[in-house]
Amino acid sequence: MSDLREIYQQVVLDHNKSPRNFREIEKPDRRADGYNPLCGDQLTVYLLLNGDTIEDVSFVGKGCAICTASASIMTQALKGKSESEAEKLFQRFHYMLTDEGEDPGAQDDNPPLGKLKVFSGVREFPVRVKCATLPWHTFHAALHQADKPTTTE
Repeated sequence: MSDLREIYQQVVLDHNKSPRNFREIEKPDRRADGYNPLCGDQLTVYLLLNGDTIEDVSFVGKGCAICTASASIMTQALKGKSESEAEKLFQRFHYMLTDEGEDPGAQDDNPPLGKLKVFSGVREFPVRVKCATLPWHTFHAALHQADKPTTTE
């Protein structure tokens, strides 16, 4: 088993068992709901902003291990980022898993993926990509104050 696969399993198991920022923000500035009908993942992402900076981000819901771990690591990665930096991180993560669009990592001003790189192997399993990206699409909907729930369909 490759080192990245072992790290992936360890990270996913850890963040699934003890998700970080798994709570509702009492008075969020923004929030969005997400749903993956194939897997049954359901979550709500909450944002608390201080100007243009994500002061706090959290989630609640139920989902598979990949979805929960992705949401947990996402909240850690986004705290303290500006809306612009968060948007770039969303684009990089999405590209890493889907190869859709232009590679945002080609730009020097993109934030590093850090722990999020462990999800790169998920792209080999298209059904699981939706599990890993649902939290991110839900965050993106919250950031842009979308009116409708986010779905993977």
